[in-house]
Amino acid sequence: MIDKLEKIEARYQEVERLLATSEVLADSEQLNKLAKELSDLKEPVYLYRDYKKLIRDTVDLEGMLKEKHDNEFVDLAKKELADLKSNKQVLEDKIKEVLKTEDKDSGRDVIVEIRQGTGGLEAALFAADLYRMYTKYAGIKGWTVESMSGHPTELGGFKEVVFSVKGRDAFRRLKFESGVHRVQRVPNTEAQGRIHTSTATVVVLSEPKEVELVINPNDLRIDTYRSSGPGGQHMQKSDSAVRITHLPTNTVVACQDERSQLKNKNKAMRILSAKLLDMKQQEEVKKMSEARKSQIGTGDRSEKIRTYNYPDRRVTDHRVNLTSYQLEAILEGDLEEFFEALLKAAEEKTSQV
Repeated sequence: MIDKLEKIEARYQEVERLLATSEVLADSEQLNKLAKELSDLKEPVYLYRDYKKLIRDTVDLEGMLKEKHDNEFVDLAKKELADLKSNKQVLEDKIKEVLKTEDKDSGRDVIVEIRQGTGGLEAALFAADLYRMYTKYAGIKGWTVESMSGHPTELGGFKEVVFSVKGRDAFRRLKFESGVHRVQRVPNTEAQGRIHTSTATVVVLSEPKEVELVINPNDLRIDTYRSSGPGGQHMQKSDSAVRITHLPTNTVVACQDERSQLKNKNKAMRILSAKLLDMKQQEEVKKMSEARKSQIGTGDRSEKIRTYNYPDRRVTDHRVNLTSYQLEAILEGDLEEFFEALLKAAEEKTSQV
């Protein structure tokens, strides 16, 4: 544990030094990347520094005890030593918890893709509700959300919506959302007031780092076309929409939200890169691939990870058998109870392996 903390602190000091250099200050992209890394390293470094100070204080006090023979001083020193040992245990537990929750993906930014499943227009409206729920949660956590691509419906739903999330622990928490989400409610479009069941699928992808994935330009077919939209004065008059096909895997990504062809191309490439990295990771870890497929499935009602029941104001996560009757709060982004339960379950499963 100490060796790992020493390396983390050394990297923290190195990042601090780099942030003070003129080269980094002149490069906004590098500056933001290093500032984020510094923020991610801050908690374990500060805990480690507190731990080292506590050890020094303990050693000093034990040394003084050997030299002093005053009864009153000895009594006070022994009490302080007991407090220091108690604090040492608390600090060690905190450090272990921080190190345990850190993994190679914990600091990643993510791309989230939500698609309507079964249920037609109601499923599209539910996809929009999930999108709003995640953006609300991101706001609570202080994360940054960027719209990447969307195919809205006339009633305000989404056939598909893709967005990125940047922030501390974004991937670590949101990765559990991959799967089929089911809603049970009376649709606004239903005149007879019958409860319908609809679904939406969520896929959470980690954004690749520069060294992880190299895409050969010769493997891409890039098509441009005129984007569809509401028309009117903002109707597109140029071919700004972009469709990119990765020929070896036949993976297709399209973006049309921006008026700039270049911006649409850049966003499409980010989504494509995340999808290709996900494919690569699935190939490397077959068991994870099988688990992911069973979670996401085809959007059928029977393949669900969570149910949102409006009549009972109930939300149930079927993986950890957790039910909350705070439907409105959850849809406003209050997801912490579910994420904590899922994190705990994942940690327990890892410890059993």
